[in-house]
Amino acid sequence: MLLAVVGFLMLFVMMFLLFKGKTIPLVVFITVPVIAAFIAGFSVPEVVEFIKKGITKTSPMAVLFIFSVTFFGLMSDAGMFDAVVDKLVAKAGTNVVSIAVVTALVAIFSHLDGATVTTVLVTVPAFLPLYRKLNIRPQLLLLIVGAGMGVMNLLPWGGPVARASTVLGMDPNKLWHVMIPVQILGIVTTVTVAVLAAMREVKYHGAGVITHSEEVAVDEVEKKDDKEDLKRPKLLFFNFALTAGVLALLLIDIFPTYFVFMIGCCVALIVNYPDPKEQKRRVKAHAPAALDVSAVMLSAGIMVGVLGKSGMLEAMTKPLLVIIPSALASHLHILLGTVALPLGTMLGTDSYFYGLMPLAIEVGKNYQITGLTMAVAMMIGKNLALFISPLVPATFLGIGLADIELKDHLKYSFGWLWATGMVMLVFAVMIGMIGL
Repeated sequence: MLLAVVGFLMLFVMMFLLFKGKTIPLVVFITVPVIAAFIAGFSVPEVVEFIKKGITKTSPMAVLFIFSVTFFGLMSDAGMFDAVVDKLVAKAGTNVVSIAVVTALVAIFSHLDGATVTTVLVTVPAFLPLYRKLNIRPQLLLLIVGAGMGVMNLLPWGGPVARASTVLGMDPNKLWHVMIPVQILGIVTTVTVAVLAAMREVKYHGAGVITHSEEVAVDEVEKKDDKEDLKRPKLLFFNFALTAGVLALLLIDIFPTYFVFMIGCCVALIVNYPDPKEQKRRVKAHAPAALDVSAVMLSAGIMVGVLGKSGMLEAMTKPLLVIIPSALASHLHILLGTVALPLGTMLGTDSYFYGLMPLAIEVGKNYQITGLTMAVAMMIGKNLALFISPLVPATFLGIGLADIELKDHLKYSFGWLWATGMVMLVFAVMIGMIGL
């Protein structure tokens, strides 16, 4: 009983600290589980063993994050993303629906690196002049960007998949392979949402009427910045081929996921920036983003080790099995999948994946719900909550650039994103990915 009480208190304290922003996740995941383990009566050698096993479980995902973020950062430096964005925006013209579709494609493509801030900075400043020129409300722009990011976050180097993989103890690439059909449908649904929402803007809000107060040419999308000299336009096709090769190797699944990105980084650095000093500068430039999440992943290993190896999770499930009616518990994965978006909006990413998900998986096992089934159901809606959650810094960056209030963004996007998540969830049930 003591183990269950300590486990619930540990999760409560962690979620409270993360939700309130009292300290960074790294500090929470290292200190709270260790203190909880000692309170539960475990000895120093036992706690050390929990830590070792947990770190062993999460270290491959941390390495993956470091090198995937660096690889896509290098591709961004070399101008690969800018080339695609500029072409698509130039072809959008003045048709509201076309602009919405191109916005979706750019958001999807630019989120290949899994970095929300990068995606926001690539899409919002590029399209906002067009939206203002054509009297399209910026809420539509943020909705489309949010849907695109949510769907593409299902990639193996995306935060949610990496976190869920850590909890499940499986390779992120293998989890992604399971999710590919849902992700493809999500991409189609994102484009469909863009079309429907754009048509609604035209019909009810007068979008498409050119306003002359903004002296911005429709084809004017200049991406000039201080890093212009880093771009490698002559190597554009090579960088596309390199990125395609990396993605192909991930699909073939011959090598460990993190090794594929290690090789990709080496090739990208040697070809694009042959000068060793510049190579060092490029790695340093992307080190903060690469280390931020990977450090959290490693520290989360301590929590995973304490929860999983101490018997704490099993002890916590027993009182829940008594409380939850069996008729409801047998469909817990469907229930959590349905409310994943509103839950994901209120809970931080780490709280959701490292706090709620392990507990849900453990309870589900008692009702023949596999851990994979529970994780897939819970991931879909949570991903789509990414850009409407007040706990995600990129949300405030987006509304700041678009100059709209958070409440207006939530009011506009919440229903569309929830509907997108439900379409993906129903599809996953229909194809047997999630059992009833």
